Amino acid sequence: MISPPPKPMRTRRLAGLLAALLVLPAAARAECGHVAHEGRGYVVCETDPARVELRLFRLDTTGAVLGSFARVDLMLAGEGKTLAFAMNAGMYHADRSPVGLYIEGGEQQAPAVASAGPGNFGLLPNGILCLADGVARVIETRAYLAEPPACRYATQSGPMLVIDGALHPRFLPDSDSRFVRNGVGVTADGRALFAISDRPVTFHEFGRLFRDVLETPNALYLDGKISRLYAPELGRSDIGLPMGPIVGALVDAPGDAPR
Repeated sequence: MISPPPKPMRTRRLAGLLAALLVLPAAARAECGHVAHEGRGYVVCETDPARVELRLFRLDTTGAVLGSFARVDLMLAGEGKTLAFAMNAGMYHADRSPVGLYIEGGEQQAPAVASAGPGNFGLLPNGILCLADGVARVIETRAYLAEPPACRYATQSGPMLVIDGALHPRFLPDSDSRFVRNGVGVTADGRALFAISDRPVTFHEFGRLFRDVLETPNALYLDGKISRLYAPELGRSDIGLPMGPIVGALVDAPGDAPR
């Protein structure tokens, strides 16, 4: 049986998170900050999709794989936009093509995979991050397929970290499988919260961050080992091998400085 989340300390932990994140005007809120939980450190990036655009990126205008935060930012410069923050957004094959469902700009590039399989992706239930106009949702894959919403952008990954307020039933409290991990959850009031661990953590530890601190009813694991973050306000732009899907929060690029 899946046990409900514990109640003690949730308010205090959430207050600590909000204190760690700088409070910006609502219209410009796309903020990253350091959060500690159970002696482990994380970077959490928060935004309101109703006010700040969230978008997925994989291919440039020529059909070539972008693969890096720098190339995404360079492409966005042509729109007068820049990345407030970004991270890798789902699992991919050696050619950087998505493992599961992927929608970019309203065009489906890969179908959803609902069957169990090897690896983290196949550890059901897995899920989908769906981005529509002003709305972000994390949806369990079978629920998505039963009633597909209109997603302008979507990426599938797995496993789910939190499902209707409970941790994934396969997570083990005493697991020794530890990796740097990143994921995404959406709060009851619609805020999107992206997190990446500072050091290797278990699924159970990472899921508890989303359940007990970030208080996201549903949260999705994006990846481990290759997890990377772009957060210029923190002076962070992780590098490595080319990535597949990337998710980013967009803001207007700064104009020329006054003379």
